Amino acid sequence: MRLYILFSFLLLAVICSCLVDTSQVKFGPLCSGNSSNRKRGCDTKYGCGNYGASRDGGKRKHEGLDIVCADGATVYAPFDVKLNGKAVPYKKNNAINDGINLSGEGLCFKLFYVKPVSYSGTLKKGQKIGTLLPMQKVYPGITSHVHVQMCDRSDPTKYF
Repeated sequence: MRLYILFSFLLLAVICSCLVDTSQVKFGPLCSGNSSNRKRGCDTKYGCGNYGASRDGGKRKHEGLDIVCADGATVYAPFDVKLNGKAVPYKKNNAINDGINLSGEGLCFKLFYVKPVSYSGTLKKGQKIGTLLPMQKVYPGITSHVHVQMCDRSDPTKYF
């Protein structure tokens, strides 16, 4: 009986979360020094920051959106969020191989190149998530940025 009640509750939670209208969701400022969430353009050596941009000579596509952020800058919660654990962009470790899984406003997304204050808990809009890691150590000359990637790998641009 307990299992049935638990299953029913979980099913109801999933159904309710699917009914959330995300069409009006907009990210608040992500990074100190970039209150307008300016997107990274193109770097000669490293490509462009838009969703779908070519990577590795056309072998793959960029699966996120890059928002300009200086190395060491504070990264903020764009709206009320739940912190859902660590997310890493690379298989091999390096100075920027950190990030966090988040959810809020009916969205599930990841922020890469961020050292979070915590990997769990909740934050209100505008509270500090963490600090941008030193991108220049790994990609000298790139426009430093936070990489925003939806959990389902869809295009996050409409939320900015």
